[in-house]
Amino acid sequence: MRRDPEPSLNAEANAEANADNRAAERDPYLTHLGERIRSLRAARGMSRKDLARGAGVSERYLANLETGTGNASVLLLRHVAGALDVPLPVVLAEVDGHADPAGGTEQPGSQRAAEFSQLVQWLAQLPAGDLARVREAARHALSPAESRDARHRRIALIGLRGAGKSTLGRALAAAEGIPFVELNAAIEQEAGASLSEIHSLYGQAAYRRYEMRALERVLREHDSMVLATPGSLVSEPATFNLLLARCYTVWVRTSPEEHMARVVAQGDMRPMEGNREAMTDLRRILQARTPLYARADVSIDTSGQDANSSLQALRAQMPAIG
Repeated sequence: MRRDPEPSLNAEANAEANADNRAAERDPYLTHLGERIRSLRAARGMSRKDLARGAGVSERYLANLETGTGNASVLLLRHVAGALDVPLPVVLAEVDGHADPAGGTEQPGSQRAAEFSQLVQWLAQLPAGDLARVREAARHALSPAESRDARHRRIALIGLRGAGKSTLGRALAAAEGIPFVELNAAIEQEAGASLSEIHSLYGQAAYRRYEMRALERVLREHDSMVLATPGSLVSEPATFNLLLARCYTVWVRTSPEEHMARVVAQGDMRPMEGNREAMTDLRRILQARTPLYARADVSIDTSGQDANSSLQALRAQMPAIG
């Protein structure tokens, strides 16, 4: 397929700025469509270049699409959906905010869209004969006290890399006298390869399969544990739904600046190398995943806190681990 010439970073930035200045001329649906594509891309941790390459379009064209100034064909949107590894209805769906029957307040459209996206992706991946299991999963989600107690014995920490999941997880496991498990290590054990090797040799789809298998295995092996999960796990609907159903989940949060500083302090310079917009990208990823992380049972903000203070704050709002 012939590709359009790729613009420079400055040209792309100017294109976005000009598009923003023409906001009044945008069709509302195209604006929402562009925001949804950008959100899905950020949630997957993909750069614009990655998505453009996967969809077979130029970065300039994708920039116009994401800012609501490009009217894409259905065929092109199928390519974009394929590159994002989501069903086309997830890209096309119109999902607005709605009134919360319990509290009477409106649920933000972004959160509603993220939850709808997760549900559609999950159902689309199921074979026809397995749809009955969805009803069973829903029944367990509204489970009796015995199942809730079993779920509370497994504590899963979710959140972006650099939030402090490993540090907090080890401290919590030691305080409770239960095992601490790093899902990343379990994934490497499952695959017999490092995470970087899995991605470079087999691709993201294979990584997601190993991630699911590793989670299923640690759930079988541990009735009680503290589990630190990869930051992107929430982007895979089936895996995240399994985690939510079987574990008491904690969103470990911090500011974007502390996320970046902690990762760099650990000696990992990858977020900054060759990326002049690393902090902007990080903010977009965090914004896109926030509605997913917010599905956790509780959250803890580690910004400016030492490990002991964060541990005490977390234990104060957790149920007893029986």
